[in-house]
Amino acid sequence: MVDRGPGTGEDGVPIADSQRRVRRSPLFFTGPLVLLAALVLILLWEIVRANVSPGARAEWPWRLQMMDMEALGSLLAVAAGAVLARAQYARTVRPYLGWRGAWREGLLADGEPAWRVGVLNGGQHIAVIEKWECRAVLRGEPVAESAVPWTDLAEAVEVLAAGGLTSGRDYRLIAFGPGFPLVGAGGYDTVEAGVFSRRCVERVEVLQIRVRVTDVVGDSHERVLDCMRGSRPADREPDEAP
Repeated sequence: MVDRGPGTGEDGVPIADSQRRVRRSPLFFTGPLVLLAALVLILLWEIVRANVSPGARAEWPWRLQMMDMEALGSLLAVAAGAVLARAQYARTVRPYLGWRGAWREGLLADGEPAWRVGVLNGGQHIAVIEKWECRAVLRGEPVAESAVPWTDLAEAVEVLAAGGLTSGRDYRLIAFGPGFPLVGAGGYDTVEAGVFSRRCVERVEVLQIRVRVTDVVGDSHERVLDCMRGSRPADREPDEAP
């Protein structure tokens, strides 16, 4: 069995197997920052204006007083507090996407082992699927993994069919549409993403699923599930039991 949580790229887990934030909410992230920046600019203007001579303040543009300093200070404190509170809340509610792969019997054929891959949200709050994409490379094809585009599940099925693999007998891939909720379980129960027979594992070099979710504050997070990783003895790390 192979468990993969959010890696950092420095602990032996590939970068492609790490969760990353791909977009922040324009309304709840960019908006407060723009407001804070505008108030800081107004503060700088008022500081410069306060240090010019009284005679100069009677002329334009120094006659322009944008805001009273007391009110400006209060607004700055509120805006800075909102930015910090939003950042802290975003860390609290962020999803923690992980995946698990394990050999189990009877998933595709009675008595036959199959490699099952499941995805989970280990955070405490719900995350909604935004995109669910796949890419597949058959063993022996002279195609670099990075050169294979991300496609929908139907095109990945066509690649597997070209390799003589049949859905339902050699593998089972689950399609997740936009809006499907990944509930924060706080445990290790996974939602099935795919099941692959030994024949499929032997014929497929790379099969990856890229899942992108949106959290409750509108930020988008992405994780790549390397479905074949750990399914072959050569893929196991030294401390993993056979």
